[in-house]
Amino acid sequence: MAERVLLTNPSFTLPSQPSPTTTMASTATAAIAAARIIPSATALSSSSSRSFFSSSSTSRSSLKCLHLRSSPRISHLFVNQRRTEVRVSSGGYATVSAPKSFASDPDQLKSAREDIRELLRTKFCHPILIRLGWHDAGTYNKNIEEWPQRGGANGSLRFEVELKHAANAGLVNALKLLQPIKDKYTGVTYADLFQLAGATAVEEAGGPKIPMKYGRVDVSAPEQCPEEGRLPDAGPPSPADHLRQVFYRMGLNDKEIVALSGAHTLGRSRPERSGWGKPETKYTKDGPGAPGGQSWTVQWLKFDNSYFKDIKEKRDEDLLVLPTDAALFEDPSFKVYAEKYAEDQVAFFNDYAEAHAKLSNLGAKFDPPEGIVLDSSPKPQAEKFEAAKYSSGKD
Repeated sequence: MAERVLLTNPSFTLPSQPSPTTTMASTATAAIAAARIIPSATALSSSSSRSFFSSSSTSRSSLKCLHLRSSPRISHLFVNQRRTEVRVSSGGYATVSAPKSFASDPDQLKSAREDIRELLRTKFCHPILIRLGWHDAGTYNKNIEEWPQRGGANGSLRFEVELKHAANAGLVNALKLLQPIKDKYTGVTYADLFQLAGATAVEEAGGPKIPMKYGRVDVSAPEQCPEEGRLPDAGPPSPADHLRQVFYRMGLNDKEIVALSGAHTLGRSRPERSGWGKPETKYTKDGPGAPGGQSWTVQWLKFDNSYFKDIKEKRDEDLLVLPTDAALFEDPSFKVYAEKYAEDQVAFFNDYAEAHAKLSNLGAKFDPPEGIVLDSSPKPQAEKFEAAKYSSGKD
């Protein structure tokens, strides 16, 4: 959905005695202050009743330059954090231009983050929000330069054609959770919202602070979605080789592959979606959220290094170990990092935070190019989320 851009607080200084020249400047100022980019409606219908997501094009129009007679002054307008200057030319004419806004509005990003925190506290949806962000970014191909053909974090996962990819089974539920927040904050792109939700979920589950930046531009049509087959499989014939094939294509290395795999400390695998795991275990039969599935860890809503410890020990048949999980302790290069993270949670957190941030930027086109960094002082929670309250593992 396109942002609404308002020109506000014009600061022209007019002489005390208006003249034809200043009258023209005042008229132009009023015209600029009234200019708007009207948001286009977001289509939520689709060719299939299975999903309410459809093509939601993001359209922006640029304001034309205005030429007016003016006194030799410089004034400023502010447009969504960008300053527009009015400069007087040698011929006595001023040129006023208003560039388009950033991809996402910083204030709306901060407000959306608070709404995501509340969503996490009430829905316990940390794992699926992380998966959503990962799968939007994880289609990146470093060998393709053109955007959006290269894939990556561009919001394409909101379209039904990509939701139907086998690796994305169940992610429509994540979109349904986030859609009210997107409707509320129209100045935030889907690409940013997906990554904001994933990073916030990690942090709220007790994980490290992710050094994120925002300003990702959305693709505008389902025709821009990547082809199926770019995401990793859970049980390929050669798990270690498969992981390297997929993640090397994104420009990631062995350390980053192992660190990112540690996010499986959160969540469950449901056989009706992925074909892997048990229908339920003593750790998942009571939820929270919808009960069932098989988790990798006992406290599957707590972000820590227990994933590596549990895979290494393999002592609990109610905990899931996929072929790609086992490969982390079987492959010599992967094993170095997996052993390290099983012993040193601080090292895991540090490496994970860097790898998550890198993944979230893959393939993205940023506006502004340097990105938008939010403040690092979130509002204090009335009650800190404690995973142990909700996933005790008791029969």
